[in-house]
Amino acid sequence: MLTYIVIAAIKSLVLIHILLGAVAYTVWLERKVVGRMQNRWGPTRVGPFGLLQPIADGVKFILKEDLTPPHVYKPLFILAPLLSVVLALTSIAVIPLGGQLPLGRWSTGLQVTAAPNGTSDINIALLILLGVTSIAVYGIALAGWSSNNKYSLLGSLRASAQMISYELSLGLSLVGVLLLAGSLSLRDIVTAQGRPYEFKHFLWLPHWFPHWYIFPQLIGFFIYLVSAYAETNRIPFDLPEAETELVAGYHTEYSAMKFAMFFMAEYTNMFTVACVATLLFFGGWSGPIPGFLPPLAQALMPLFWFALKVLVFIFVYIWVRGTLPRFRYDQLMAFGWKFLLPLAIANLVITSLIVAVLS
Repeated sequence: MLTYIVIAAIKSLVLIHILLGAVAYTVWLERKVVGRMQNRWGPTRVGPFGLLQPIADGVKFILKEDLTPPHVYKPLFILAPLLSVVLALTSIAVIPLGGQLPLGRWSTGLQVTAAPNGTSDINIALLILLGVTSIAVYGIALAGWSSNNKYSLLGSLRASAQMISYELSLGLSLVGVLLLAGSLSLRDIVTAQGRPYEFKHFLWLPHWFPHWYIFPQLIGFFIYLVSAYAETNRIPFDLPEAETELVAGYHTEYSAMKFAMFFMAEYTNMFTVACVATLLFFGGWSGPIPGFLPPLAQALMPLFWFALKVLVFIFVYIWVRGTLPRFRYDQLMAFGWKFLLPLAIANLVITSLIVAVLS
């Protein structure tokens, strides 16, 4: 038991440091990629290729004066950004990042919640993940309400309505994968994608094609992708932070590290939805592993493939931001309720019929 606690604590610290570093340099990558798309340079001044810009931004947030307006409800005003960033970091704990990592006479799964012997797995990991991420709406709602500012309140109400609306479509888009895999365990879903389809003759795919669920669940992936943009408040669904309309929305009254916490939570949630998309639709950490590598390198190769797939998903996030314009709010809500939700229900019904007929 003590060994399990020590290893879990070490993995938690390592994962948090890696994740926060990845969040910082995702901002750098976004500024570089969008700059290239718009024929600009992006960060160039601080360090070679601007690589030290995230460190400079972090120091700026830490040293900046933390202003708290006198009219706010201080306990909830402080709690809101903490709640957002803690829930964003907590959701990563149940995500498996690879197979087994040998540690001498011990071995542990590349997952914070895995036991030292690797036999423990959360059989309802996806349900826990959706539950934790759905609570994140409270951080945004409390931020707007506690600010005692009508613009912040309107921004938090719009954000809450948007997140709750698209959460329905996002959840339904994943049920098709659960029907095909027959499990709520993320590890079981990845393992199931290593087996041939029982209905492969309906897909007209060659035998060497990867058995990822993106192919039978292409519509489900489209629904998940669009809903993920809305859930993480990203363009073209960044209405909660529409600066031209609501003076940055729910975090108008925040500054310094409190504002940075909302910023970190948003980018951490991007990694969460990218990890879920990788696990459920793209085979997780599966990929070719050369046999000539030493044992430790072979054990880390699945982590490499997992990280590569997540980075591709993050790049698509950035690509869409540099390409599409912002929706109007009525268009956003109509698209979610009148198109995306019925499409998700139709995809679920069709998948259920196929699984029932061929099972």
